[in-house]
Amino acid sequence: MSHINFNKRNSLFTILILSIMLISSCATQEIQPPPKPAKIAVVLGAGASRGFAHIGVLKVLEANKIPIHMIVGTSAGSFVGSLYAYGFDAFQLQKIAFGIKQDDIIDMFLPDNGFVKGEKLEEYINKTVNNTPIEKMRIPLYVITANLQNGQEVVFGRGNTGTAVRASSAIPGVFRPVKINNVTYVDGGIVSPVAVDAARRLGADIVIAVDISADIDSRQPESTLDTILQSIGVMYSKLAVIQLVRADVVIRPKVGKIGSSDFEKRHEAILEGEKAALEAMPRIQSIIAELKQEKRL
Repeated sequence: MSHINFNKRNSLFTILILSIMLISSCATQEIQPPPKPAKIAVVLGAGASRGFAHIGVLKVLEANKIPIHMIVGTSAGSFVGSLYAYGFDAFQLQKIAFGIKQDDIIDMFLPDNGFVKGEKLEEYINKTVNNTPIEKMRIPLYVITANLQNGQEVVFGRGNTGTAVRASSAIPGVFRPVKINNVTYVDGGIVSPVAVDAARRLGADIVIAVDISADIDSRQPESTLDTILQSIGVMYSKLAVIQLVRADVVIRPKVGKIGSSDFEKRHEAILEGEKAALEAMPRIQSIIAELKQEKRL
């Protein structure tokens, strides 16, 4: 009888020791959380008619199945970005680009704080995206504008898409400034022509920036409008450098021969966007491969 009790005590003692060892082992092993999924942002820069190059870039990214988790657009970049974020694929965007006429988005009038009202642009965007607000887009969309009263960058991530794009595109001296809730906004390009920093603040881990301002138009301007747009383009190119150093990939379409008002050269701009994106693709694919290896994609 005592022998049986001794065996029981021995078994209980063994179980206790094993339990302590197991608990100790679990306590000393650091439990690793699963890797945080990476967010890839495509930042589409300002540049008036050169903005058609963004479509070429998106075509190549799409063809190579590069995931896009966020679009940040300034001026022309907000125009293209809003349509892509809504759900049009890159080839549909190209079709839209070839079909659009200047009269569809430009409402000229006698100069009064700008040559263009911007109402047609707002209406065109809202009609094309079926009045979908920014926060309901298929891909998260952020539109960059500038508060004219204090010079601060303002990011619209909610609200009327057409109004935000109109404000982001309100080039000073060309478009009439836009009032939203008693605040006056103008072209986001005067503060962030390629808004890399905004994308980082919004949670982007990888930033693919498209700069259409670097290749400066060296032609002699022929009109007051050309002079204004070319001057703005020079400003864009100087400001863009400040933030582009913080992008992971910078795509620079060679659109220097396309003037800011060369609406008819959209086909050339799209092709240059494709070429530049193809040149950047090895770097982008290398980043994607690293993220997949880290199980973040």
